[in-house]
Amino acid sequence: MALRARALYDFRSENPGEISLREHEVLSLCSEQDIEGWLEGVNSRGDRGLFPASYVQVIRAPEPGPAGDGGPGASGAPARYANVPPGGFEPLPAAPPASFKPPPDAFQPLLQPQQAPPPSTFHPPGAGFPYGGGALQPSPQQLYGGGYQASQGSDDDWDDEWDDSSTVADEPGALGSGTYPDLDGSSSGGVGAAGRYRLSTRSDLSLGSRGGSVPPQHHPSGAKSSATVSRNLNRFSTFVKSGGEAFVLGEASGFVKDGDKLCVVLGPYGPEWQENPYPFQCTIDDPTKQTKFKGMKSYISYKLVPTHTQVPVHRRYKHFDWLYARLAEKFPVISVPHLPEKQATGRFEEDFISKRRKGLIWWMNHMASHPVLAQCDVFQHFLTCPSSTDEKAWKQGKRKAEKDEMVGANFFLTLSTPPAAALDLQEVESKIDGFKCFTKKMDDSALQLNHTANEFARKQVTGFKKEYQKVGQSFRGLSQAFELDQQAFSAGLNQAIAFTGDAYDAIGELFAEQPRQDLDPVMDLLALYQGHLANFPDIIHVQKGALTKVKESRRHVEEGKMEVQKADGIQDRCNTISFATLAEIHHFHQIRVRDFKSQMQHFLQQQIIFFQKVTQKLEEALHKYDSV
Repeated sequence: MALRARALYDFRSENPGEISLREHEVLSLCSEQDIEGWLEGVNSRGDRGLFPASYVQVIRAPEPGPAGDGGPGASGAPARYANVPPGGFEPLPAAPPASFKPPPDAFQPLLQPQQAPPPSTFHPPGAGFPYGGGALQPSPQQLYGGGYQASQGSDDDWDDEWDDSSTVADEPGALGSGTYPDLDGSSSGGVGAAGRYRLSTRSDLSLGSRGGSVPPQHHPSGAKSSATVSRNLNRFSTFVKSGGEAFVLGEASGFVKDGDKLCVVLGPYGPEWQENPYPFQCTIDDPTKQTKFKGMKSYISYKLVPTHTQVPVHRRYKHFDWLYARLAEKFPVISVPHLPEKQATGRFEEDFISKRRKGLIWWMNHMASHPVLAQCDVFQHFLTCPSSTDEKAWKQGKRKAEKDEMVGANFFLTLSTPPAAALDLQEVESKIDGFKCFTKKMDDSALQLNHTANEFARKQVTGFKKEYQKVGQSFRGLSQAFELDQQAFSAGLNQAIAFTGDAYDAIGELFAEQPRQDLDPVMDLLALYQGHLANFPDIIHVQKGALTKVKESRRHVEEGKMEVQKADGIQDRCNTISFATLAEIHHFHQIRVRDFKSQMQHFLQQQIIFFQKVTQKLEEALHKYDSV
């Protein structure tokens, strides 16, 4: 039996080892076994190589039989193609004669969304290509992003008290259970659920199912042809993994609760996040070493006290790490600040604990001051649920957060933008490019300042202290030499010089202790903002990817290949991403001005106090000579 396939769509090779296909072209297959969604075969031009498996329909041509056996050659008529059932394609009974010219709409039944083409980039076996020949439907986290994995350090091991096999997905009202509790306590499914409404970017003009874009349709003569916006070849880009591409192409669909809506409003300087009506702060105190498993495992516990509840909760570093992972996964257009770095050794040393606590205070300050992050369910669960006293409630909230359906492409459905507000895409692009240059320059400057401050602090702790103590020792040596004079009237001078030496010793100690008061807080702030600056390239990439799709759709409209309504839908969804991106940029500048103003004031105040202490020591030494 000859193994052949018929091309359902055009495919243009863009990488070595691939071959191009033309729609309706018949190919010879080397093997029916696909390789991560790719088949190998020979096209009608004799080229041999790889092509996407879902771009073709495999057909099997039996050997010609005797006349009257019911084979294709019995009547000389071309074989007819069976309609495709909703569940997928059935193998075609036979191949048509080589001379057969199919009419333009002969393959219309075959063009089903279920067989949408994957991207035209070959990934070798084991590369983890998500669309390879798969019959399995990936989860939203797998398809659209879930990209952050919480790193596990020696002090962040998961244990039975923190993680078990239980889930809350099966409990009434939990995310993913398919039912939603009404206000009266009953539950209902679908659109009728109280407090929830279904949002979708899908329509008759949408660009395809989750698996890929819908291939071009063959319209009757005289009808306008319809083009589709292409997918990114790099399926591992941030734009794709975040769900931004799927949202812009109209593939997001889900239920959105009223409480999940993230509102962008127009402020005096442009789009900004709607303010948190109930602002609060959080303190972190009393780092305490605790043990479990009869002393076999030790960890540091921090006491958190939110100002809006005044109820303390205790958290370990791994709890912070888990929270960061959830937030980074859920909010692709929000800069979630990075946590203080982990350390494999010396985790229980006082200096390290103190430094980590200060870093966590900065981190929590940024979290609580963000209008979106501060109000999200998982952050409030982290702040208010006492894991030590109500373990069941803690685990249920944890599982609910991990099974959140409003991630990836569905996250963008939760964004609510100003009504009747249009964005000038050229102006948006100019602002984004300007901010991109700003972040690059700020990152370079922050690195330089951090290096300079670190080097200066090192000199103060070691070099300056040592040099001042050498001066003090020299003064004391002179005093000891003068004491050999044995003259009574020189005793006062000898004591004054010795006191001067002691003053310089004390000044050396002041220099060694001073970086903790002024330079270290500056470097802590720079480290936090370097984490923010590292986040923005991915945030900008999502917005740039959406803008590229708008430009492509406009080009199709100008060429008469796409309906204006479809292009307008793409632009509206791009506007949603642009509103959120500009709002996040505005928030970044707000907290940047607030933080650096406060920190520079603190730095200069500490410098003044420091030099006042130095001056006081010198003045005390000076007064010793008044009585000589």
